[in-house]
Amino acid sequence: MRRLIIRPFWKSNIIHRLCSTASGLGYQNENHFPETEGTGHTAHDEIDHQKILYNHHIPITKFQRAALAIGSAFAALHNPERHVMVADLGETTGHFALGRLRSKMNSDPSGRQILRERPRINSSIVELDKLRNFPEESFGRAYVEFLDSHEITPDSRMPVRFIDDEELAYVMTRYREIHDFIHTLLGLSISVPNEIVVKWFEMIQTGLPMCMLGSFFGPVKLSFGY
Repeated sequence: MRRLIIRPFWKSNIIHRLCSTASGLGYQNENHFPETEGTGHTAHDEIDHQKILYNHHIPITKFQRAALAIGSAFAALHNPERHVMVADLGETTGHFALGRLRSKMNSDPSGRQILRERPRINSSIVELDKLRNFPEESFGRAYVEFLDSHEITPDSRMPVRFIDDEELAYVMTRYREIHDFIHTLLGLSISVPNEIVVKWFEMIQTGLPMCMLGSFFGPVKLSFGY
């Protein structure tokens, strides 16, 4: 009986429409805002007072943010492999959690240094060939072996777009770029069950609503074979 009730929820036309709406908002950029019906104005006119704060930043209205948050939540729940939707969900719902993370970082000397210097984790900074020659029991060696085994790079993460605070955008970037560190630390490969475990870890550490959604609804979907 439970399965019969929940199955239409995942597959309903309403979910597909919400996913399509979120996809449209998620892929738009600052030069392609829809015209507001009957006004001759675009959504860009409503937010032209906002400046572009950082590379890839897309200012959006409160309505667009709410629509994108709801649509991306259903899209991510419907198909967790839609990484753009997962990323958009994190950005549109994570403001308060990111603020708390920033406060914690500011209360620690290392955290303050990270916020001040804003180091990045990408292939232009991380010398992967050098890590491959590290001792077998070292974190660097384990990290590069994780990347190699899954044929990914440190550049695999989506850029932040919808956070209207430059420093909080960096905090989100930092969270994304250390995601594979967590896989390495926990000794977990990339799979749906392992990603759920990682999301539980991230939820406890960050409090991000996106992680909560994955932590609680991921096992439900998995148990029903979706």
